[in-house]
Amino acid sequence: MNLADRLSAEIAARRDDLVELCQDLIKIPTLNPPGENYREICDYLDRRLLKNGFHTELIRAKGALGDSDRYPRWTIVARKEGPRGGECVHFNSHIDIVEVGRGWTTDPFGGEVIDGKVYGRGACDMKGGLAASIIAAEAFIAICPDFAGAIEISGTADEESGGFGGVAYLAEKGYFNPEKVHHVIIPEPLGHDRICLGHRGVWWAEIETYGEIAHGSMPFLGDCAVRHMGAVVSEMERSLFPALALKRTDMPVVPEGAKQSTMNINSIHGGEAEQDPDYTGLPSPCVPDSCRMVIDRRFLIEEDIDEVQEEIHGLLRHVQSERENFTFNVRELQRVLPTMTEKSAPVVQSVARAISDIMGKEADYVVSPGTYDQKHIDRIGRLKNCIAYGPGILDLAHKPDEYVGIDEMVQSAQVMARSLLDLLDGREN
Repeated sequence: MNLADRLSAEIAARRDDLVELCQDLIKIPTLNPPGENYREICDYLDRRLLKNGFHTELIRAKGALGDSDRYPRWTIVARKEGPRGGECVHFNSHIDIVEVGRGWTTDPFGGEVIDGKVYGRGACDMKGGLAASIIAAEAFIAICPDFAGAIEISGTADEESGGFGGVAYLAEKGYFNPEKVHHVIIPEPLGHDRICLGHRGVWWAEIETYGEIAHGSMPFLGDCAVRHMGAVVSEMERSLFPALALKRTDMPVVPEGAKQSTMNINSIHGGEAEQDPDYTGLPSPCVPDSCRMVIDRRFLIEEDIDEVQEEIHGLLRHVQSERENFTFNVRELQRVLPTMTEKSAPVVQSVARAISDIMGKEADYVVSPGTYDQKHIDRIGRLKNCIAYGPGILDLAHKPDEYVGIDEMVQSAQVMARSLLDLLDGREN
């Protein structure tokens, strides 16, 4: 049996350990927001990785967006140096999960195994991928102890809310300096036979329309900001959404509907604030003098960010030209440029060969419809040799009864381990 086959057999023998690790991670409810149990899961990973000879750091993103004494943003970075000099492969997984939501038929934090699948919030996105990367690294170290270079594993905070208290913070501190880290694999659930090269861009903004408060029984004495916002929504339906549907990309974005430009209206709120759930009174009769809308515009690599912004500003000026007393403000909340790693990049080539070896098929190349932490590794860390690859079905992310397939985790771990063998010059034991 050659070295690659021995490595795959070693991972297959660790199948039960892989399942148990995934279950343990699911059972720690790292809900974001607000950012619960980050330290608990980092401590768990710390104990695990220390046993396997990793040097570990627990890092709090003090002062980062979202960090507070009540909900500190903890991250773990672990590094294992080989006995010979060489490059570094970094596996980055986020530890946070989204809210549970309604409609579950399994325990969201039970990690139940049913028909070859591990169920729970975060199973697919992305604790299954984190578990697979740890098993891949541990098996590689056991079979190829004389490897050249270094392996890093990180569990980072807040990817679900932008990653500013996790990967962005690490990148700002130099943890993804391309002189220190050379290859990055992010085990997001894009499919275990797919290599995700990057993602579309995003522009989040808050639009506010203004009016004049008055008594609700005499609305003619005021000016309703909600009606002004209704005119904005109407103009979006008339002109913006049809225009976005015509913009197409050559990026291999999945699913098919995301190959066009899109915009989601995340929220609209006008008038007085909602009261606490235990409030039993009625609202006061007031004409709302403010209405706010949050938009989530996803754009293509062929589009320019200035043009994306001008679409919204131009639409609002058009509404203003046709509507009396219409005033507005636009506040940018977030911008992320599209990114796409070249297929010729070393990490892409290594993972593609490993997929072919393990699964007997050519890898598919895709681009994610939404952003993930590659944006910070690229933009802040200046490291272009980065992909997403991991087990799980993207459509299951954030859904009830989320799961990850056990066979997919095993095969993904085998692909990751063979990529290490290729990139870090593993030798016969």
